[in-house]
Amino acid sequence: MGIASGRHIMVTVLLLLLPTACLAEQAKPPQGFSLLFNGQNLDGWRGQPEVDPRKFSTWEKNTLREKQEEWDKDAKQHWSVEEGVLVNDGHGVFLTTEKEYGDMELLLEYRVVPQADSGIYLRGTPQVQIWDYSPGAEFAHLGATKGSGGLFNNSPGAAGKDPLVLADKPFGEWNQFRILQVGARTSVWLNGHLVVDHAIMENYHARELPLFARGPIQLQTHGGEIRWRNLFVREISSEEGNTILRNNAPKNNFQSIFNGRDLAGWQGAVDNYQVIDGAIVCREGKGGALFTEEEYGDFVVRLDFRLPAKGNNGLAIRYPGSGYAHIDGLTELQVLDSEHPEYATLDPRQYHGSAYGIAPAHRGYLRPVGDWNFQEVTVRGTNITVELNGTIILDVDLSQIKERKGNVAHPGLQLKKGYFGFAGHHDPVAFRNIDIRHLD
Repeated sequence: MGIASGRHIMVTVLLLLLPTACLAEQAKPPQGFSLLFNGQNLDGWRGQPEVDPRKFSTWEKNTLREKQEEWDKDAKQHWSVEEGVLVNDGHGVFLTTEKEYGDMELLLEYRVVPQADSGIYLRGTPQVQIWDYSPGAEFAHLGATKGSGGLFNNSPGAAGKDPLVLADKPFGEWNQFRILQVGARTSVWLNGHLVVDHAIMENYHARELPLFARGPIQLQTHGGEIRWRNLFVREISSEEGNTILRNNAPKNNFQSIFNGRDLAGWQGAVDNYQVIDGAIVCREGKGGALFTEEEYGDFVVRLDFRLPAKGNNGLAIRYPGSGYAHIDGLTELQVLDSEHPEYATLDPRQYHGSAYGIAPAHRGYLRPVGDWNFQEVTVRGTNITVELNGTIILDVDLSQIKERKGNVAHPGLQLKKGYFGFAGHHDPVAFRNIDIRHLD
């Protein structure tokens, strides 16, 4: 997809273009990056085996402290530093960053021995795979001959599970990774070759849930010596993350439905909305449905939105032109500052991304209030998929949901087409970069 073809705006070839000898001489991070490993000791790291991150919240503080002391002691037995290189003897707990990361770019080098099997955990989740790719390798039957760099724990057949190309260097040579992750969207370059292209990384610990929003980086141990050096990380801002997601989304047959200047092409409550700095903004204290002049059946829409504190709006899907979007239309997808204390006791089916009153979306993936978010919605029949900031937070067939909030009738479920729009609720929620594509 786009990263390989140059649509990716970032030019952080940085580390990958430097000669290996040069890298060995300096542990200075490229511009914008920070050191993960200082080349001298394990400062900034702790020990931790593979643990479902959800378990930590169930442990008492004393239990967690005791376990951490045990893991740290183990790490000191199996991890060491030799001449600026981080060395693991193939055993023990994983070396784990003390800091947690969300959207980020990671650069590192590693060197393995024959029969190696290791990996890099992102957000405490396995993993970007590292292993012996030779035909006689122990794990050849698991796909090792395809090479390293894949998201090995993705489901069979899922994008990213297998690397796109074999890019490993011969044993004894250093390999270089560049890993870019925005939401669950993950891209991996191995030795300058794109091996995972903007694929969704699955949550190994709970496949019914999205990848965690944040978590530590972990270096796996798995029976064979592995060495690491030149570990650098760069955290990605909301704005850059949105740009990466938009630039790497397919462009074919999408059309802009907002000119950035006025409400030409829109109808309904036009007096209750205004255009400010290239965005459609609901007037404070106003609301109602603003919707397109064109109808859509099956479609994909992608847009940016920005929430003020307590902001409340919605995406009207197959709106018939009158009535309530969540009842008379196919659905209203909630646009809401879900984490505001005022909304602490809402029905789960009312939080951001939810099919209002019908199906709850996963929470915890909104950007901070005041930042722009990037969202893509796919509508096929009665199936709705919502991807927020690179993470799928809703994937549901509305026709299969029998219980609705308030047990209200839902005549809009039968609609085969309708308008796309916004369902304002008195708050200055803003929308921009609105592109749509017919699927039928």
